[in-house]
Amino acid sequence: MKIYDITQEVFTSVVYPGDVAPSYVRNVSMDKGDVCNVTVVTMCAHNGTHMDAPFHFVKDGKAIEELNLYHCIGNCTLKEFDKQPTAEELRQVLNESQKKVILKGPVVITMELARCILAYNLELIGVESQSVAPIEAPMEVHVELLKNEVVLLEGLKLDQVEEGEYFLIAAPVKLGGSDGAPVRAILLDR
Repeated sequence: MKIYDITQEVFTSVVYPGDVAPSYVRNVSMDKGDVCNVTVVTMCAHNGTHMDAPFHFVKDGKAIEELNLYHCIGNCTLKEFDKQPTAEELRQVLNESQKKVILKGPVVITMELARCILAYNLELIGVESQSVAPIEAPMEVHVELLKNEVVLLEGLKLDQVEEGEYFLIAAPVKLGGSDGAPVRAILLDR
C-alpha cells in the first residue's frame, strides 16, 4: 500500500489573502536548558490544508467538531484538470466517481459546478486552492455547499499524486466551536 501525504506544511503554507500567517514560538527549549521542547502555535483555522465547517459561512451552521466524519474518510476519486472544467466535464467525472471527489489543477467551484456537486449528492469536494470558491466572490458558493453539509477540503498538495481511485483520510482537528480546522490529509492506494 502506498501512502500519499497531500497536506501542506503549515509554516510554509499558502495563506489566503487577509488571513494571519501561521507562526510559532518555542516556549520551552532544550537548547536553553529546559527538560523538553514546547511549541506555541499561532494560526488561522484556514491556513494550509484545512476543512471548512458550515459555520464558516452559515450563521447557525455546524461547527467543525460536529461534521460527520464519514464524509471525511473513505473511498474517493481524484480527477485532474489542466483548465477550469465546464459543468458538463464535471458531470462526466461525477457519473463515475465516489461520493468524495478531489479536483487537481486550477479548479474553482463556480455556482454552476456547485449545483452539479449537489445534484450528485457529494459528501466532500477537495481542491488545491486555499478556497473552493472564486476569491473575488467566495460567499455564494460556500453558502450553497456548506448549508447542504458538503465537506470542503481546501489547500491540498497534489503534485505527487495521479488521478485515480484512493482511500481518503482527512479528519479535521477537533477545535470546538470553530468555523474550520487544519487537516492532515492522506490518500491510500486502494
